[in-house]
Amino acid sequence: MNPADLFSHETNTKDLAPGDTLFQAGDQGDGMFVLLEGAMDVMVGDKVVERSVRGAILGEMALIDRSPRGATVVAREPCRLAKIDQRRFLNLIQLNPFFATHVMKVLADRLRQMNQLLGQKHGG
Repeated sequence: MNPADLFSHETNTKDLAPGDTLFQAGDQGDGMFVLLEGAMDVMVGDKVVERSVRGAILGEMALIDRSPRGATVVAREPCRLAKIDQRRFLNLIQLNPFFATHVMKVLADRLRQMNQLLGQKHGG
């Protein structure tokens, strides 16, 4: 399942030009985003930890635990995104269990990736 397919007919989108910032680490989050077109860099500090493409879910942790953003996300090329607020997110996971499991998979993959990066950094 590609989440971009769920939102392909979205009319209220956020458009970014190359170099534009979607959000910065430390910002308060009030929603997550699904990347419909383009490519983005997810950065922790000055290191790119993920290159996001069509279908990527960005900022989902703000909807799950209301914590500040943990990364900065910058457009690599022209981008179009769908914003998902808390109410819509809850409706989506209720109506589409595949979406819920996809979000969990994204979180698990990111956790594994960060564990690998930290293991490499600390020699272990």
